[in-house]
Amino acid sequence: MPASPPGPPASGSPPTPHIEVEGLELYYGSVPAVRGVNFNVMPGEQLTLLGPSGCGKTTTLRAVAGLEQPTAGEIRIDGVPVFSAARKINIPAEKRGLSMVFQSYAIWSHMTVFDNVAYGLRVRKAGAAEITEKVDRALDMVQMREFSGRRASQLSGGQQQRVALARAFVFQPSVLLFDEPLSNLDAKLRADMRIELRDLQHRLGITSLYVTHDLEEALAMSDRIVVLRDGLVEQTGTPDEIYSLPRSAFVADFIGSANLIRGRHRADLAVDDLIALETSDGHVIYGMAYGRPVGSELVVSVRTVHLRISLERPAATRNVWPARVEKTVFQGDFSQVHIGWGDQRLVARCAAMEPIAAGRDVYVTVEPRRVVLLGAAAL
Repeated sequence: MPASPPGPPASGSPPTPHIEVEGLELYYGSVPAVRGVNFNVMPGEQLTLLGPSGCGKTTTLRAVAGLEQPTAGEIRIDGVPVFSAARKINIPAEKRGLSMVFQSYAIWSHMTVFDNVAYGLRVRKAGAAEITEKVDRALDMVQMREFSGRRASQLSGGQQQRVALARAFVFQPSVLLFDEPLSNLDAKLRADMRIELRDLQHRLGITSLYVTHDLEEALAMSDRIVVLRDGLVEQTGTPDEIYSLPRSAFVADFIGSANLIRGRHRADLAVDDLIALETSDGHVIYGMAYGRPVGSELVVSVRTVHLRISLERPAATRNVWPARVEKTVFQGDFSQVHIGWGDQRLVARCAAMEPIAAGRDVYVTVEPRRVVLLGAAAL
């Protein structure tokens, strides 16, 4: 799991958030892109805005950067408002002390690596000695100093991304903003760059706000995740909280595929701190509420990786049901097994195995602690 963000100072007083976003709204004409988003980013923390295309994550990032003007709300950096609709404050992007890494890299192919990284310093009229010192240091951070004389057009995609990172680091910003910076890389390089970026962020202790639609990227790189949907925050928490304890059907399905099972609350069957619900087929499923069940019709989430399939009846006494295999889809390191379970369809993600023939009768089981009630009220 990613390291936890820095804790409170020795005095016991809580740390001041580095970035604060309150009541952020942004409309394009009459169309809402962001509808009242709230979150904080603590010093040295990497917080990720995660969600599908069109959910408002990049718009929110650009508003923090000063590249979009919100309709309402307030944004503070180190406690100082850089945007406030109520107070009519809108600090220009170049005066917010932030650096941004774009999806497209936005590097100049005709320039050398050194000149790409030095460009912003030269615009700011920095001296030659200062430019050399800062550019060399930034290139060292991303292991690109030996390529400083090479033209950017001669670099691979991963090397170009490192140059974009060096250009962002060269100003020694207090906050780094990332807009899907790895999406143009192939899968292997993307996985490698996740590790490099995370290590670099930890080494520098820099505050980062990261945007992605890639679940694996968010889980691997984040201290906390804000899940957005249709311009609203669905859930905020650590990667483990978001994955293990989703609060809505959207989060359960988006953050790793899940089976959503609906049924009637059976309070009379509750036992050992477990809730029980009964499906329309009469199956009783036990799970964890992590709150108080609301209403008589409930929905639970069971991740595909937590369903177990066996040809013989397991010894477990709860959450064991007969089922029938409809098809098995081989996907390399794992197989997806589609199962008919009464009038519902379940999907189990299993380690790669010999395909189970369609029509084969099997048993399906899941540990009650892996069954999570959605929409529970706080206790």
